[in-house]
Amino acid sequence: MNAVAHPDPRPDLHRPGVGAVLVSTWRVGTPERQRAAVEAIRRTWEDRDWPDPGLLSYSVLAGTDGETLLHYSQWTGQRVYDDFVRTHRDDRNAAIDAAVPGIERVELRRYGPIHRSTVQAGAGTGEPAGIVVIVEADFDGAGHREEWVDAVFAALDEDAATRPAAGGISGRFHLSVDGGRVLNYADWESERAHEEWMADGAPPSGAWARVHHHPALVGGRVRRYAPALSLSAGA
Repeated sequence: MNAVAHPDPRPDLHRPGVGAVLVSTWRVGTPERQRAAVEAIRRTWEDRDWPDPGLLSYSVLAGTDGETLLHYSQWTGQRVYDDFVRTHRDDRNAAIDAAVPGIERVELRRYGPIHRSTVQAGAGTGEPAGIVVIVEADFDGAGHREEWVDAVFAALDEDAATRPAAGGISGRFHLSVDGGRVLNYADWESERAHEEWMADGAPPSGAWARVHHHPALVGGRVRRYAPALSLSAGA
């Protein structure tokens, strides 16, 4: 089976059978190198057999910062990914590096399947998401993460009545296998919509205060991406 690039570059977040999600970040430096790296990834994967049926999809998103790429891949389980690393990853990375030298591979994290998800009231118009907002929250222990995600949902419920997120479409929360991180993959209509919601600010007290000041929260970051490429096995 060969790899096939889909017309819609977004991953299918409703895909059945996902047991593991791998998320990695590359720093490539410029918008031109972003585009060149995405094209090198496409060519490299399409020129080779799909590595394993247990890899369900591989998607790449381009940071709106003009410097980074985010890789989001769906697997049936963590062991399938480990087999891929042993047998296929180095060859593919070498081909990509030959086309775009100097790529910095910043981080890779392992996650379980979607832990909780939400869809904004009024979303579902059929319009595709313009950008993806990736929120990463780091904790000093695994036991607090589910509690924190529950607090986020409580805050979103409060917002529904006071300041609904105009332009927000959906959010899907993953828990890292190492116990230290929550990742929220959130679809938004546009970068501007997300910027305006962030600038509006959360209420000074109440549900959002419990999110931002959770005692186990030790760090976090928010980054925006545009879907660039989504690959899966062909027939």
